[in-house]
Amino acid sequence: MRISSAYFSRQLASDYMRKQSELAITQGQLASGKKINRPSDDPAVAVVNSSLKQTSSQFKQYDRNSTFAEARLAMEETALGSISNVLLRMKELALAVNNDTLSPNDNAAYLAEVEQQFLELVDYSNTADANGDFLFAGNKVGNKPFVGNKNISYHGDDEAKSIQIGAGRTVASSDTGADVFLRIRNGNGDLKVSADSANTGSGTVSPASVTDRSTFTKDDYRITFTSPTTFDVINETTGATELSAQPYATGENIEFAGIQVDVTGAPAAGDSFTVKPSTNQDLFTTVNNFIDVLNTNPTNASEKALRKQNINGFISDLNQAFEHINAKRSQVGTRLVYIDSSRAENEAIKYQIDTTISGFEDLDYAEAVTRLESQANSLQALQASFGRIEGLTIFNYL
Repeated sequence: MRISSAYFSRQLASDYMRKQSELAITQGQLASGKKINRPSDDPAVAVVNSSLKQTSSQFKQYDRNSTFAEARLAMEETALGSISNVLLRMKELALAVNNDTLSPNDNAAYLAEVEQQFLELVDYSNTADANGDFLFAGNKVGNKPFVGNKNISYHGDDEAKSIQIGAGRTVASSDTGADVFLRIRNGNGDLKVSADSANTGSGTVSPASVTDRSTFTKDDYRITFTSPTTFDVINETTGATELSAQPYATGENIEFAGIQVDVTGAPAAGDSFTVKPSTNQDLFTTVNNFIDVLNTNPTNASEKALRKQNINGFISDLNQAFEHINAKRSQVGTRLVYIDSSRAENEAIKYQIDTTISGFEDLDYAEAVTRLESQANSLQALQASFGRIEGLTIFNYL
């Protein structure tokens, strides 16, 4: 079979172009430091590499989200800490005013301080982050959550703002105002006691406790004094009489339906006290109740007893609020720890992904330089061969 000179020329030209292309690719790799500069360099690896880069980018976003959530939670923790301090001060004031020798001037000073602290609580409940988004508004971050002067209303929603901080991991970046400020159990968490405002005696009722949960039912009860020395206990929910014509002695335990309570002082005939299951009471109502008490000016024994009863009730409600706020602070701390652990896990995963990407992309300079020299020598030899073959004619042999 005869092979024409034209065929040799085409083949040499094709080899020359191929080797030039290979040399250019190697030069490009050395310039960029990457093995793959275009998808066409290695299509299969390029597809995998692109997917890994996308995943790595997601983990970068998770880190940014974690920083954002961390900042909001830190602000919430600060706000809740300030609220706790206000509540502690209010308890000090409540204990200070709970005596019969308080002067009107002292009472007025305490009232002014409590009214100022009420405004502080409203300010803390409307804390905003660096972007101007309200922490306690739920997902309605643009709405000022708590609005009003004395009667405060909530204008947020009941969905905590959550953010993704990892693959399958989300965290609430704040709590809703409803959860923090509105859903606080009053009384002692189980029961709430109070005195009838129409009482004419000087009796007061202690906080009630549940002594037997197997017989305890969440009904409303009323202790009614039929005389200064006898009382009945009526279940107001069912209408049943729990105790009838019981002898009264100040400070002695009164037990019924798994509940224990005592009345002290000198109740008058017709006086009554209620024992009801605790309900949710917002923090602002609790403080307003204290302000209302401080605005009273008792002049006789029954009015002084009612004031003392109301202050004791406020202290019980305040204790519940304090525990509730601290529980929320604890939850915020738990979430911050969760963010830290998620960030550490994300960094470990991203490191492995980036290491894999590096294995696909990063150039072995020693191998590339050796390959470049080999390709250059090969191209130089081909150029020499191409010149010789192109110069051959039959006239060389005549």
